[in-house]
Amino acid sequence: MRVLGIDPGLTRCGVGVVEGMPGRPGKLIGYYVVRSEPDEDIALRLLHLDKSLGELVAEHRPDSVAVERVFSQHNVRTVMGTAQASAVAILAGSRAGLPVQTYTPSEVKAAVTGSGTADKAQVTSMVTRLLGLDAPPRPADAADALALAICHIWRGGTRARMQAAALAAASVRRGGPRR
Repeated sequence: MRVLGIDPGLTRCGVGVVEGMPGRPGKLIGYYVVRSEPDEDIALRLLHLDKSLGELVAEHRPDSVAVERVFSQHNVRTVMGTAQASAVAILAGSRAGLPVQTYTPSEVKAAVTGSGTADKAQVTSMVTRLLGLDAPPRPADAADALALAICHIWRGGTRARMQAAALAAASVRRGGPRR
């Protein structure tokens, strides 16, 4: 399974591509940071992010996309920009017809380090180790995006199977086709 992980942000949006299977070390395909200038018009920043993510999806042809779920922050301006970038990231996967899954920061930390309260240094260290890299991915936005991809490979497959089973059960209850 090839997953494109996205750590949304307007100034720096981390993107990581990992290939792997649940329970096994993944293989790094690539990582990127899409940047925009804070003083640039918001419409142009979002358009640049949209174009860049669309190009990365087309280039890497992932099986699915994992996006960090926006969480509440004290700085409303920061959370608004992150939410807008997150929406663009979700659309990039959806536009390509890919399944998109969102994960909270604590879900990603727990999947990669074993602790939902791990700090950025611990996440980066584990991503480096799990992917067998010679050096940590920089900046932290790239490491976070790779952690999202790893999280989805390890947890997303199980989640997708559970959703498919629930849909099949609901279809049977409604008198739909049985398989």
